Amino acid sequence: MLLAIDCGNTNTVFSIWDGEHSIANWRTSTEHQRTADQYYVWLSTLMSFQKVDVEITDVIISSTVPRVVFNLRVFADRYFNCRPLVVGRPDCLLPVDVRVDGGTQVGPDRLVNTVAGHSLFGGDLIVVDFGTATTFDVVDTDGAYIGGVIAPGVNLSLEALHQAAAALPHVDVTKPERVIGTNTVACMQSGIFWGYVGLINGICDCIKAEQGRQMRVVSTGGLAPLFQQGHALFDEYEEFLTMHGLTVIYKYNKDNNTL
Repeated sequence: MLLAIDCGNTNTVFSIWDGEHSIANWRTSTEHQRTADQYYVWLSTLMSFQKVDVEITDVIISSTVPRVVFNLRVFADRYFNCRPLVVGRPDCLLPVDVRVDGGTQVGPDRLVNTVAGHSLFGGDLIVVDFGTATTFDVVDTDGAYIGGVIAPGVNLSLEALHQAAAALPHVDVTKPERVIGTNTVACMQSGIFWGYVGLINGICDCIKAEQGRQMRVVSTGGLAPLFQQGHALFDEYEEFLTMHGLTVIYKYNKDNNTL
């Protein structure tokens, strides 16, 4: 029984898998001060509440926040008696190549999304992940990660607009009824929604032109379904794409006797 942990800048997701089948998923805010004991109390309480009675034997971690990895490793060792596999560490093998400039550190989440995308849909992909940043990861024909694009995240852009302009309120992200807003909130919502529709379309079109071939666009992240509404931005949507990628990486390492 595998516990997959995806730690992002804003949220951390815990997911329990039995082979290729997801049993349960929970989300918490990312806090580097949280101790191993606090993680266990939180997780065991949710497992008990939802009657998830399983014995976790293995743990895999992907984290874009290095400071939380130590406590997650202690958490795995102390409560599940296992050494967790950490994506991005030298002992964690990937089933795909990474072809970027020498010395470049690629975010673990982007590598995991590449593995997941290739596993589910094959090569020639653009994986769009709506997180704290909006990332575009390019998967080559053979499944290799060959680079991508990083843009400010939707909520990050809204927060920056609210903080930098005293007269502008904080607004929710939603699809407006009309492009032309007739009040401040509607204008801001239109600018964010249609601005990001244009950004996604434009970047994906540029990537396809640069690659010189058609590519399938796969989305993940909390706001992906919103931006799909009424506008065919994506060919596929996978809510738990990153979690699936972690299970693929875990199995690859197990099959290659690194665990």
